[in-house]
Amino acid sequence: MRFFSNLSRLLLLLLALLSTVSARADNDYPLVLVHGFMGWGRDEMLGFKYWGGFGDLQETLNQAGYRTFTGVVGPLASNWDRACELYAYIKGGTVDYGQAHAAAHGHARFGRTFPGLYPAWGDPDETGRLRKIHLIGHSQGGQTIRVLTALLERGDPTERTIAPAAERSPLFQGGKSWVHSITTLASPHDGTSLATDSNLLLPFVRKSLLGLAALAGLQADQLPYDFKLDQWSLRRAPDETLDAYLARVERSPLWHSRDISAWDLSPDGALELNQRFPAQPDVYYFSWATSATVPIWPSHHQVPLPTMLPQFWASALLIGAYSRDDPGSVRIDARWWENDGLVNTRSMAGPTLGSSDTIVPYRQPPQRGVWNDHGVLAGWDHMDIVGIGTLRDVGDWYVRLAQSLAALPP
Repeated sequence: MRFFSNLSRLLLLLLALLSTVSARADNDYPLVLVHGFMGWGRDEMLGFKYWGGFGDLQETLNQAGYRTFTGVVGPLASNWDRACELYAYIKGGTVDYGQAHAAAHGHARFGRTFPGLYPAWGDPDETGRLRKIHLIGHSQGGQTIRVLTALLERGDPTERTIAPAAERSPLFQGGKSWVHSITTLASPHDGTSLATDSNLLLPFVRKSLLGLAALAGLQADQLPYDFKLDQWSLRRAPDETLDAYLARVERSPLWHSRDISAWDLSPDGALELNQRFPAQPDVYYFSWATSATVPIWPSHHQVPLPTMLPQFWASALLIGAYSRDDPGSVRIDARWWENDGLVNTRSMAGPTLGSSDTIVPYRQPPQRGVWNDHGVLAGWDHMDIVGIGTLRDVGDWYVRLAQSLAALPP
């Protein structure tokens, strides 16, 4: 009898040890959701969420036990500027766009000041392990989190040379392995045909804002929306109508700058971005692509599925037939035609233009330092994957995504 009692105790001890090992194999790093081009924060749009529309994906994930925050960055800003804003928004403090960068592009060096979503980010926990995060970016948000992660790890040599150490943002120092994983959703890693000409993009911005107002059930002038272009002196005045604000933004010289989303979202701008900000060897990279068009005979141009948001039909048709073979520019051919209404599907698996990054099909266990490509969500348009304008309940999809990120070894 004593033998069996000791055996039972031994088995219980082994089970306890196994459960401890299992718990330590997972991680409890929080998730940070980062919006794309023309995105907005939780306190804008009168409760109509970028992440969830009339639902709330942040709270869905929190209620499922996955600590989640929503980052907010400039909806039209360059990925460099957005990365600087996201760093301050998460860690807390005043946005520093960099002394050299601000001087080169002719805008203010400092931006808004934030209390911080997660001020303990990057600090050691009680075991001495760094507090990291998982970054999830939709659309341009995927480019932004790539830039932020590379800056954290590598810093920027120009900023280190120009700015005195005491006046330099910690973001540009490098040596910060603070990001555990990156997940990009419908992101234009190689740009989008829609951004090959800013003259096409500006009318799209105006029409899209009107469409967002309609989706949210608002009149256009009731739309509480801010482009957050303080560095360009383009902050919306409290009593300024949306139409007047839009007109002022459209007249700004910033559209002739390369320090703007329009350049980073173009295939030529994406090529430069990909060369400058490669994947980091200690970070997990995941990508999901979307597609909501089909080819038509005999041209094989792509046309939108009936389920695509009507606001995207015109841009889907443009992308689905656009070709370019100009000397000195990225060649765009039939491989670029499939799209989700805003972004070419071939651009979403990971960076290829000018990039040394490796893209592999997703397998278990995933690899660090390479793009683990989950493939294409067929029939999903650009906003379906964030729960806007869709009948799909994407909450369970995000919970499964969070579960897979939490299962990564710390």
